[in-house]
Amino acid sequence: MKKVFALLLCTLMCFCLSACSNGGNPGEVSNSGAAANSNLNSSTKPDSSDVVNNSTIDESETGNSNNSSTSENSDNTDITANSTISESVPEVPSDSEKSNILVAYFSLADEQYEVGVIEKGNTEIIAEIIAEKTGADLFKITATTEYPTTYNGLLDISRKEENDPPQLAETVTNMADYDTVFIGYPIWWGNLPTIVKVFLENHDFSGKTVIPFCTHAGSGLSGTQKSVENLCSGAEVKNGLAVRGSTAQNDRSASEKAVADWLAELGING
Repeated sequence: MKKVFALLLCTLMCFCLSACSNGGNPGEVSNSGAAANSNLNSSTKPDSSDVVNNSTIDESETGNSNNSSTSENSDNTDITANSTISESVPEVPSDSEKSNILVAYFSLADEQYEVGVIEKGNTEIIAEIIAEKTGADLFKITATTEYPTTYNGLLDISRKEENDPPQLAETVTNMADYDTVFIGYPIWWGNLPTIVKVFLENHDFSGKTVIPFCTHAGSGLSGTQKSVENLCSGAEVKNGLAVRGSTAQNDRSASEKAVADWLAELGING
């Protein structure tokens, strides 16, 4: 019995030693697991911090990129807008580009002395040459009644007009805009046509430069220079030009040269 008891006691002691050995190992596993978890968290935090930092950098770069893009887009938008505005605004002539010279003239076509039946009046041809060379505005002097288309009929009405002056169909409403006024006419009975006298009487030429020119059949200005001076009170009347009707009608180059030489003498660019 003692041997049996001793054997049981030895078995029990071995079991207790085994149990104590197993009880220490779980503690080490637990501590090791905690250490492992601690290390994991420690390593995770820097990773997380790096991500945040990288994220911040990315946002900063993205922000700069967006700002840069926004700035460039804004600049491009401004350029486009300015370009659009520039293209859409029509050009308007400045006051300096408007002419301050007027060519007012009386001229008739149809049957005329020395040149026969014509489509454009002799004086009108000279008036257009003057306007072309000076950049002047043109104004055709007209009456409320029509003139005869035959030369003999014109002779008759021109006499009657001296006692029964015609009325102007139109006047120059902006005469104040002009500093220089050319006055053109044919010579009738050695004088100004009555309609031209009426035109001069119905406009104010004070302070302006007035320059007469005429077409004729051999008489030249025939004293009309003085007539213009008398009718344009307060104006400076300069020396006029006389061009033969047949030259105006049939010799363009000679007419242009006569006008150019005359304008040069007057000191007017032509």
